Amino acid sequence: MAGIKGRCTLVGAILLIICIFSFCYHYTYVHYLMTEYRLLPVNINHEQRLLPVNINHEQRLLPVNIHHEKRRSVENKKKVTADGAWTMNSNGRLGNEMGEYAALYALAKLNGRPAYIVPEMHSWLAPIFKITLPHVHESVVKKIKWEYYELHDWMSEEYKNIRGKYVYFTGYPCSWTFYHHIRHEILREFTFHDFITQEANEYLEKVKGSRKNVTYIGVHVRRGDYLETMPNIWKGVVAHKGYLDKAMAYFRNKYEEPVFVVTSNGMQWCKENINNSRGDVYFSGDSNESSPGKDFSLLAHCNHTIMTIGTFGFWAGYLAGGEVIYLDNFTLPDSPFLKVFHYDAAFLPEWIGIPADLSPLLSKKN
Repeated sequence: MAGIKGRCTLVGAILLIICIFSFCYHYTYVHYLMTEYRLLPVNINHEQRLLPVNINHEQRLLPVNIHHEKRRSVENKKKVTADGAWTMNSNGRLGNEMGEYAALYALAKLNGRPAYIVPEMHSWLAPIFKITLPHVHESVVKKIKWEYYELHDWMSEEYKNIRGKYVYFTGYPCSWTFYHHIRHEILREFTFHDFITQEANEYLEKVKGSRKNVTYIGVHVRRGDYLETMPNIWKGVVAHKGYLDKAMAYFRNKYEEPVFVVTSNGMQWCKENINNSRGDVYFSGDSNESSPGKDFSLLAHCNHTIMTIGTFGFWAGYLAGGEVIYLDNFTLPDSPFLKVFHYDAAFLPEWIGIPADLSPLLSKKN
């Protein structure tokens, strides 16, 4: 019996050694695969994203885990079917898209409804900001029987009690009156991706030079299509040289070492009309209207803002959060633009308005 027990003990020891060796081998091999081929864990959190190594400001962020993205799209379809959905049209460029997103976010929250964005809006905003509203596939958008609800540019009392399970908002809402009461949430939604913030800060540090008490002022000069649209359709004007001189003088008189970071879709005009005799003006950005993330991030990372007209400049000032100077009364009193635009709803009360020079329009009228 003693001999049998001894042999059993020996066999058990051998089996134990084999099990330990097998476990170590498989653990080492799996670790090698994950290291060599960068395998991702299956249960990746839905908020995780991997950025391209050599990403630049033109590249769009895409989720690495394609299967997870498809699964989330399916989940969104189920939620839309069960809980209903509110969404918003995707009109205009970056400034308009931000206004539409913010208005949708605020109205859905106010009325206790789930909000979703359409693919076009997602493609505008997601590459730049860490937005949280889910988006639904175009096929789902087309199949839903929406109740279309047109919004004007400012908040109205009736918007506090909107009925409907599937509501599709239309229009160009941008006014702070929709969302300023939840400003901290809107600013969180429009948090830049880290690589964009890093790029903007690196540029600002570069133009700082040897200055010790620098104050950055972002300047956005809207020209482009507005050169024709404002005088010929809206009976209005764009910013003139005198306006920019006054606005820049305000900051030059107030701060010891101001630095003006200028972006525009009419940069040549800016270089010819903005006074840079002090060497404190930097004509920045790439003026690429189809991918405006770089210009916008530079403005939003400044301390203060000089805007002219348009939603792009408005949002730059809103995100920057400092003092904002804007072009005021830039249309004639009988302008049709005033039917869709209210100055008091467009610009925050604490912002500083400088009246536009309407003499070119008045001379033409006379």
